Amino acid sequence: MYEEEQRPDHGPLAGFTVGVTAARRADELGVLLQRRGAAVLHAPALRIVPLADDSELLAATKEIIERVPDIVVATTAIGFRGWVEAADGWGLGEELLARLGGVRIMARGPKVKGAVRAAGLTEEWSPSSESMAEVLDRLLEEGVDGLRIAIQLHGEPLPGFVEALREGGAEVVGVPVYRWMPPEDITPVDRLLDATVGRALDTVTFTSAPAAASLLSRAEERGLLDEVLAALGHDVLPACVGPVTALPLQSRGIDTIQPERFRLGPLVQLLCQELPARARSFPVAGHRVEIRGHAVLVDGHLKPVPPAGMSLLRALSRRPGWVVARADLLRALPGSGRDEHAVETAMARLRTALGTPKLIQTVVKRGYRLALDPSAETKYADA
Repeated sequence: MYEEEQRPDHGPLAGFTVGVTAARRADELGVLLQRRGAAVLHAPALRIVPLADDSELLAATKEIIERVPDIVVATTAIGFRGWVEAADGWGLGEELLARLGGVRIMARGPKVKGAVRAAGLTEEWSPSSESMAEVLDRLLEEGVDGLRIAIQLHGEPLPGFVEALREGGAEVVGVPVYRWMPPEDITPVDRLLDATVGRALDTVTFTSAPAAASLLSRAEERGLLDEVLAALGHDVLPACVGPVTALPLQSRGIDTIQPERFRLGPLVQLLCQELPARARSFPVAGHRVEIRGHAVLVDGHLKPVPPAGMSLLRALSRRPGWVVARADLLRALPGSGRDEHAVETAMARLRTALGTPKLIQTVVKRGYRLALDPSAETKYADA
């Protein structure tokens, strides 16, 4: 009698480990994940140059005050607010807002609109899709020949956006609201890369394209790029907050998942659907067993399992119901050497962690097997 109808005593992400590459809003994302049961490995792949220290932004601000653009495209709320605050710090805030007050402003989405209005300005138009592609389409449809257009950059690449406007005859001024730089401490990034290659992560989340590009660049520096791409292509799920963020991965042939709404909340909800759906589930010795990243659900109850035990369990689950020889299980153990006694020790700990010893049967002189119930209704994940 299976007990999966019981109310679970864990969150939907319990037993999964999530890598977080975000520098900005990393705490918010981490809390959202942990509340749903995930273990989080945080490795900011970038750091942000403080606005007030950015000479490029100061130069762009002075240029806009001296030569007022016809149109300003505001792309992010935090960036627009930061621009105004930085201008205030330089003593240019009132002058900048006075100039922008007579300019056509296009805001990429509702949060950006809020920032624009909080500054005492009014946007002319904002796309319902929150898409820069829709902003570009509107500008080109209206015609940009001879116009001077300022675009608030935000560390993300805008592929083809600036080029298309210039081809249409516009003069484009970039406003670099903040810049991305490599992290001062690269150790967490290296730890995340090692965990990715070792399949110790179930997913890696990306909230900016520069972070994705930076992570791949560091992997290449360490000679791990091929291994990282192989992991992201098969075993470690890459999850991006939106299509622009996914571009550096897609250019390397890596498919990603993305929420319909480009926000942290929907990204976490998508993981709550995708990760449990990828877990392998079996009817074993009268129980329902679901194998997750670093834990197992037995009849819906979470059972944390040591790494060596998870390695054995995955090896057994690749051939559910079949005997797996000790020698094969020994090879599955990380750094176990040649002593098959290591298998017996790890197996004993695994059975203790599962709390139901009969889930795994010992076949004398042959090895071990999952005590599969072949007649039970179940669905098998691909090996």
